[in-house]
Amino acid sequence: MVNIKQTEEPRIGVYVCHCGHNIAGTIDVAAVAKFAEKLPGVVVSRDYKYMCSDPGQHLIQADIRGHKLNRIVVASCSPLLHEHTFRNATEKGGINPFYFQMVNIREHNSWVHTDRAAATMKAKSQMHAAVRRVAAHRALETKRVPINPDVLVVGAGIAGIHAALTLANAGKKVYLVEREPSIGGHMAKFDKTFPTLDCAACILTPKMSQVGNHPNITLWSYSEVTKVDGYVGNYKIQVKRKPRYINEELCIGCQECISHCVFKEPKFPDEFNEKLGKRRPVYIPFLQSTPQVVLIDPELCLNFKRGAKNPDGSPVVGDKCKKTCVEACGENKAIDFKQKEHFEEINVGTVIITTGFKVFDAKRTPYFGYGKYPNVYTSLEVERLVNASGPTAGHVVMRDGKEPKTIAIAHCIGSRDENTNRYCSRVCCMYSLKLAHLLKEHTGAEIYNFYIDMRTPGKAFEEFYQSVATEGVHFVRGKIADVYPEAGNTGKLIVQAEDTLLGRVRKLPVDMVVLSVGLEPQPDAQDVRRMFNMSCGSEGFFLERHPKLAPVSTFTDGVFIAGACQAPKDIPDTVAQAGAAAAEAMALIDKGHIEQEPNTASIIEEECSGCKSCVPLCPYTAITFDEAKKKAVINEALCKGCGTCVASCPSGSIKQNLFEDEEIFAEIEGVLAQV
Repeated sequence: MVNIKQTEEPRIGVYVCHCGHNIAGTIDVAAVAKFAEKLPGVVVSRDYKYMCSDPGQHLIQADIRGHKLNRIVVASCSPLLHEHTFRNATEKGGINPFYFQMVNIREHNSWVHTDRAAATMKAKSQMHAAVRRVAAHRALETKRVPINPDVLVVGAGIAGIHAALTLANAGKKVYLVEREPSIGGHMAKFDKTFPTLDCAACILTPKMSQVGNHPNITLWSYSEVTKVDGYVGNYKIQVKRKPRYINEELCIGCQECISHCVFKEPKFPDEFNEKLGKRRPVYIPFLQSTPQVVLIDPELCLNFKRGAKNPDGSPVVGDKCKKTCVEACGENKAIDFKQKEHFEEINVGTVIITTGFKVFDAKRTPYFGYGKYPNVYTSLEVERLVNASGPTAGHVVMRDGKEPKTIAIAHCIGSRDENTNRYCSRVCCMYSLKLAHLLKEHTGAEIYNFYIDMRTPGKAFEEFYQSVATEGVHFVRGKIADVYPEAGNTGKLIVQAEDTLLGRVRKLPVDMVVLSVGLEPQPDAQDVRRMFNMSCGSEGFFLERHPKLAPVSTFTDGVFIAGACQAPKDIPDTVAQAGAAAAEAMALIDKGHIEQEPNTASIIEEECSGCKSCVPLCPYTAITFDEAKKKAVINEALCKGCGTCVASCPSGSIKQNLFEDEEIFAEIEGVLAQV
């Protein structure tokens, strides 16, 4: 590879891409190429149908050799898509890949203009700027950073479980961190899965068991990531392990402590059963929990004086209980009331975020009566009611003790709504159909589905819809406007909705209302985003690097996302994305290193005043202060080239590769020059 001396005269090759009609339909690309050939330093200027194609790249390489070019400018689409492509072509031609400059005349021009003459004039200005800029480019080299082969997976729903198993089965060491006492996520609460009506537990439980017993997986449940330092290939992670008041190493999962608790009957709301059932202070979330280790709730256990703390932060042990659980544990001695939270420190090379979703809070739409009328349920609550392991052993009995004879299922609660969430949650239509089938099967009730539009676009989804329709389920095209009690104290609820197919308002008396709640980001999504230096979209879900070409990558190298933390999706799409994230992590690990872009910032020591103003401004914590030298220091491995420190430095002692003053001023002069 030839590195051109800065004293050599620039010999620039210019290439303008038609991009089919994307660019050529609005910009006269031939005129832009003809304009460029008259610019200082330009030796050859061409336009071509598709510059990113192999023939287009070969054209660049041939011209570099044939015309002895030492600079390349390509005017085409977004650098995010093809800057790397053209840098490779430049390097294969024999010159440093950073003697290349890309001009975005698609997103910045043809896609946002309709006036062909004005768009062509703008493209000429963009080209002039790039030609002047590339003449000031310097030869740069990428740097290699070694990759730690260990992986952290945050969140252990079906996405985290699948990603962890994929990596572990490939021989990688995986740390799987889950905030809940058991892995499994929302899928563990489901009875059946659409459209095949497979038993959710039958699918999930074997995978949970594999995770718990896999030699390459370290499972930390009831734990949270609290701190992240480092960079791709060398992340330093701090994990908080919350106290179970049970020694996991000694507990054998016999659950004798539960049955011997001083509370002979379950008394407290059971979170796993959506508070439709009860549990004791010592409990296990559900029968198939992984790990099979009980935990003690210090807020409810009589051994703890509620709220009192020892100087070391551990709860104060009281004498209000007979400690029958300790006696039941016997020789195992697994119960430890003095246990307190502790922290684990690990080093990993890559991270996969699979933190999942939360369901929409139906109380935010009070006109549906959730929380006001006892027989209004959310879809997740109904999932537990129809489940054989649920609080009613699969018998659908309402809060008033009766079995429903008529049921209304309301779609799009918290989705497709200007007042809550404008987006579609994707799964609600299908799980509403599934619940209609299951409720019909369990109760034989008359069931009405109120929908805006029926969205069944997946494999076998339409067939499932048709199948449910033949079972006698009624479909009403219209959104429910109000739910209120029927007059006369009958115990029934009136569901009022406009039937847009019949063109009239319907008022149906029903025993039970099921609200098909949508999917939302986790409440702490912003905290997780900041911790891992990711971005969130307008809805609050984690943002991918590119929606089509990099759907599981983030803008932070080595950090990947999968599942419903990225957007609402069903189980098959979640598993597919988890596998893709695992593959991306594996590709980095197996390569052994990552090449970092050289557009990093650097400090000119003799000009640095030591004011420290840049240190707190760096969003990647790449800048530290050398107390001995009284100078700021930039870690190039952490620097992402955002330029914040460069713009903020009062002494002008920070410079950034590819964005040096000479290059920027030359580009500005080119834009402002007469074309």
